[in-house]
Amino acid sequence: MENLHPLLHFDKIRFIDQSMNIETPAMQSFATDDALCLSISNGLSPHVARLWVHDQTIVLGIPDSRLPHINEGISYLQKAGYRVVVRNSGGLAVVLDQGVLNLSFLFPDGKQLGIHDGYKAMVSFIQFLFADEDASFDVYEVEGSYCPGEYDMSVNGQKFAGISQRRVKNGTAVQIYMCIEGSGSERAEVVRKFYSEALQEEDASYDYPVIRPETMASLNELLGTSMTVSDVRDKILSKLEEISTSITTDPLNGQELEWFEKRLKQMRARNEKVL
Repeated sequence: MENLHPLLHFDKIRFIDQSMNIETPAMQSFATDDALCLSISNGLSPHVARLWVHDQTIVLGIPDSRLPHINEGISYLQKAGYRVVVRNSGGLAVVLDQGVLNLSFLFPDGKQLGIHDGYKAMVSFIQFLFADEDASFDVYEVEGSYCPGEYDMSVNGQKFAGISQRRVKNGTAVQIYMCIEGSGSERAEVVRKFYSEALQEEDASYDYPVIRPETMASLNELLGTSMTVSDVRDKILSKLEEISTSITTDPLNGQELEWFEKRLKQMRARNEKVL
């Protein structure tokens, strides 16, 4: 635990497990994190760790919504059986399904945190989480992956996780998706085809990634394991118990639910406008 980032040195944490709500629209998760940021900002909640899973969903970034043939891209995704949502945090298109576990850490004092602190805290937790696995987790931008970023997590050049961050008032939500089960390259192929349909070889003002599916893999593929999302959920809770003296499991309360509804309404309006 000595290598854990200072942001993870807390006495009390609130654990919210929504990983079983797989049919819930992904917009609700982003609205939930916004509401929790507001709650932390107002001193109503301690640090939060929240788990979430959404089935057959492609989450787009704001730049994706400006692709020259975005309607054709979305039509392809919908025909392939995916729901599409534009998120309010940074990044580009990612795939969510039953084999992808998302973890949000929500921290107070967002405006006082350096831009890299939240990312580094999440990286240190994932390294702590899988410390007993015989693997070296690398942290650098994996070229050819979807939603590439400086804090991509990979093994032997193949990415299994990506991190985004969002600040609301004085709270920070750091969100990571982890491909646990299934085929990372098959997920990447879906995103590759999306960009092909949405770009159609036109020049664009934004530097969209050129996806190479072989750069993506699931943890099971990388480690030769047969972990489930549920297994990793249990492992996360166990590790949180190691680093905190008190864990609460309180769901969103009255004021938080009001903030949630307001933020969800804003997300729906944004998505209707963009899509």
